[in-house]
Order: sequence, then C-alpha cells, then structure tokens
Amino acid sequence: MNENQQAERLANAYADAILRLSYTYLKNTCDAQDICQTVFVKLLTEPREFESAEHERAYVLRMAANACKDLLKSPWRKRTCGLETVLEVPAPEAGDGSVLSAVNGLPANYRIVIYLFYYEGYQAAEIGKILGVPTATIHTRLARGRARLKDMLGGMDYERSV
Repeated sequence: MNENQQAERLANAYADAILRLSYTYLKNTCDAQDICQTVFVKLLTEPREFESAEHERAYVLRMAANACKDLLKSPWRKRTCGLETVLEVPAPEAGDGSVLSAVNGLPANYRIVIYLFYYEGYQAAEIGKILGVPTATIHTRLARGRARLKDMLGGMDYERSV
C-alpha cells in the first residue's frame, strides 16, 4: 500500500473519531481539526505495525487524547483567551492629555514597542521576536519612546525633582 492509499485509509477509518474525541476535550472545532491533522501527520511519518484493527484504533485514539492534553497544558493556551472574551472588554478610552493619547502620538516604531511592552505586557525579547527585530533595538526604541513621552507629557527628570 503506497503512502496516498495509507493516508486515505487512515482518514476514512479514524477522522470522525479523532475529531469527536478532540472536540470533547477542547470544545473548539478548529483546535479539534488541528489535532486531527497532527495525529495523521504523526501516523504517516512514523508508521507502525499493529496486531489487529482494534489495537490500531486504540493507538490512534490514545495519540489524539495525548495531543489534546498537550495542547491544553501548553503555555500558549494559558496566556490566550477566546475572541468572545475580548469582545466583552471595552477598549480603553483616550481622553485629551492621557498617556494613551500621547502613546498614539508617537512615531509607529516607538508606538508599537511601547504599546506591546506596557499595555500588552510582553518582554523586550518577545517583542523582538514578534517584530523580527533584535532585542537591543527594542531596548533602544523603548528608551527613545519613553523620552519622547516624557517630553510630550511635560515630565521631569528624577534627579531634578529630588
């Protein structure tokens, strides 16, 4: 049996069962489809011989369950939330003279870095990965953005105020 026939046989035999099992774990159709794809890729790249069809089915479903558990305990999943949750949270209102309006007045390269650092809570290294920029550049943009914000908001140096 060639690789295409094997893939078709696996999909016909197990796709529905994997999707149902994954959906019961994850409560999300898209995530369940991702798990199904992951299981099939693993089955095709690491072929095994089984004693019977029941053993193969048990193995495939165990792989799906383990993949779901791995996804549920992943750090990415713990740090994100669904779009439904985000729709309930109103965007911050920016009044005249507010810090947010000052941040929005910065040039784009400083504004993005300041926003990701202070409002979204990312670290400099993470921002660098997101933007595809070295971490040192992120630190420089943060420092320059803070300096511009201080000028825009009429702030004083710490040494002068002491």
